[in-house]
Amino acid sequence: MRSCFAAALLAGFAVVPATARAQAPKPDPSAQLRYDQHVAPFLKKYCGDCHAGDSAEAGVAVDKLTEKLAKTRDRNLWKKIAVQLEGAIMPPSDSPQPKAEERDAVAAWIRNVALPVDCGRTVDAFPGRVTLRRLNRTEYNNTIRDLVGVDFQPADQFPTDDVGYGFDNIGDVLTIPPVLFERYLEAADEIAVRAIAAGDEESAPTHKFTAGALGSTDGEKGGEVDVSDNNQKFILRIKAYGDQAGPEPCKMGLLLNGKQGKVVNVTAKRSGPQTINEEVTLMKGKQKLAVKFLNDYYKPEDPDPKMKGDRNLHIVELTLIGPLGVLPDELPESHKRIIKKTPPPKATRPQMIAAAKANVEAFATKAFRRPVKPEEVARLMKFVESALGDKQNFEQAMRLAVTATLTSPSFLFKIEQDPLSQPVRPLNDYELATRLSYFIWSSCPDDELLSLAAANKLGTTEGLKQQVQRMLKDPRSKSLSENFAAQWLHLRLLDRASPDPKRFPSFDSSLREAMKTETTMFFDTIVREDRSIQEFLTADYTFVNGKLAGLYGIQNISGDQFQKVSLDTTQRGGLMGQASILTVTSNPTRTSPVKRGKWILENLLAAPPPPAPANVPPLEEPGRKEMNVKSLREQLEIHRSNPSCAACHKIMDPLGFGLENYDAIGAWRTKDRENAIDSSGELPGGKTFKGPAELRKVLVSQFSDFRRCLAEKLLTYALGRGLEYFDECSVSEIAAAAEKGGDKFSVLVTAIVQSDAFRKRARSAMPE
Repeated sequence: MRSCFAAALLAGFAVVPATARAQAPKPDPSAQLRYDQHVAPFLKKYCGDCHAGDSAEAGVAVDKLTEKLAKTRDRNLWKKIAVQLEGAIMPPSDSPQPKAEERDAVAAWIRNVALPVDCGRTVDAFPGRVTLRRLNRTEYNNTIRDLVGVDFQPADQFPTDDVGYGFDNIGDVLTIPPVLFERYLEAADEIAVRAIAAGDEESAPTHKFTAGALGSTDGEKGGEVDVSDNNQKFILRIKAYGDQAGPEPCKMGLLLNGKQGKVVNVTAKRSGPQTINEEVTLMKGKQKLAVKFLNDYYKPEDPDPKMKGDRNLHIVELTLIGPLGVLPDELPESHKRIIKKTPPPKATRPQMIAAAKANVEAFATKAFRRPVKPEEVARLMKFVESALGDKQNFEQAMRLAVTATLTSPSFLFKIEQDPLSQPVRPLNDYELATRLSYFIWSSCPDDELLSLAAANKLGTTEGLKQQVQRMLKDPRSKSLSENFAAQWLHLRLLDRASPDPKRFPSFDSSLREAMKTETTMFFDTIVREDRSIQEFLTADYTFVNGKLAGLYGIQNISGDQFQKVSLDTTQRGGLMGQASILTVTSNPTRTSPVKRGKWILENLLAAPPPPAPANVPPLEEPGRKEMNVKSLREQLEIHRSNPSCAACHKIMDPLGFGLENYDAIGAWRTKDRENAIDSSGELPGGKTFKGPAELRKVLVSQFSDFRRCLAEKLLTYALGRGLEYFDECSVSEIAAAAEKGGDKFSVLVTAIVQSDAFRKRARSAMPE
């Protein structure tokens, strides 16, 4: 059984203690109530006025609850009711109140009878059902990077992904707005052009010449190019405008090796330069191309306004594109990844189609993360045949096939077929490879995962264990720190943090980035070095550069380079002493014990408090005369005098006060203006502490809570869905495996990927 502290800590929040999740607790006399005789009448009497019917407040209709569905469909509603009763939040203080023993008895019935999950055969091994998931923006960018090899971020132009259960990879919230379809096509077109060299204008080499202003007919702009063969075609692209004056526009002459050729009128003005494209054929050897200003005009004193002025030519850009129709000697790596088979010189149409088919089959298999079907290849080949019929070259035809592949649902979605004949089925090895790679790498399976899947060797217990070990050591595992940790720890909020520059003048963009880098490197070290997850709470080291070291008061560190340093654990240690977290849990002008306490409950203990009651005024910001004489602790005491606030704040505030020695950007302090810092706290159950070091010890003494919390967060992220009541059994098994394995990070991840929740798929979201 957990200690009194943990039980009291979790009592007022929407979580069931770990022991209750795995098995029903010991019988309690107060839990022997009958639903129809005691619980339902109690709810009707004290809750029915507001929480009944189709318009029930907060969506909780007690008249529609049944005992039969308490553990399943209605479980979350029962959790809400337990929260309100245990915290004495409901009924409101101006409504009739039940006796304390009545309230406690019904709350105990909910906890001990309605909510505990039986991990017997009823829900044993039920894996749940993940909603069809599209690639989110991060996954799309990473997949294109690893699949194609182009170095840009096309999904940055996509609409922002919605967040559910704390993460942006949750199938239930990954909607598809109409604009996203347009972005998919635009991105696929650009990827294909960037990836495949086709000897056309889009992919040909470019050479930029000197540009600038021409104020007289004496000068010119341009330069030399070394042409490798005779009769090679190029495009000379000129972006220009003129200071227009006099009776005619600026005239620009095109020069080749000093000889003037075509004359172009430049009619544009500074507000909107025009682009001129001229096709030129060059011979082998060094060739000089230039542009010249031909009609200088200068009459600043002319009495006729139409004739007055100074005409000049401005060359904004001068670029030579080509040679066209010729592939570069060294093809881009992305080109070679996609086009592994090329047709022979002067190939016939059937030869080009045969080569294209081989390339399409190989590329689509990797893009779809499974063997491609013959009918899918046939559909993609229609694009190739159409392009060749339009006299496009082989590479241009392959571009069209790549665009079609990258806009296919089989690429954009992680598709898993629902079981047809059975309620539950094991995932096949290709589906497992996809779940595994997007969990650890936020990217597509690599060749090794696909090879193991093809040989049906991935889905074994040992096969999964070996791949987890390999993948966590791979640099791509940094996505766990950049995506999972950034969302779990709320690091993404750091981009929007805005500490008051007058009170915190040292905070700037470089310090913001240093804060983020510290936590990312810290998390990544635990992953890559396979350290104990206990270090998230206890680590006596961190990573700082000169800027962050200055904030922390660490001596002899300078420059932008980050280095590992030892910490004075009386002041800092683990995540709770890192400036990134301390900043995102503060207000612009001061710290927030409430936000910090809430962060600990949500992210370290999986015990989120309920939302604040409506119409409760926020804590006033300091600055008013009447507030200046009070410490923050005294202000919160006033705030807590509201009975609606007290139930939650009595748990959140002490945890947050344990971090009061850190100011709003994480610097250590002993005073808040004129008030000495009081970082002491007393938790329900009577356990006391003073300062962050003692608070860490309290949390470490309840490490099983943190282990379970991290298991729940990682499992949610790995599955891409919120956890349900039947997942309590998997979470208990995962946490037990981690404890047995010394709490190594890899052991926790291995237990997740070996769980039934990860390896199987059900026909329905709930047990049938």
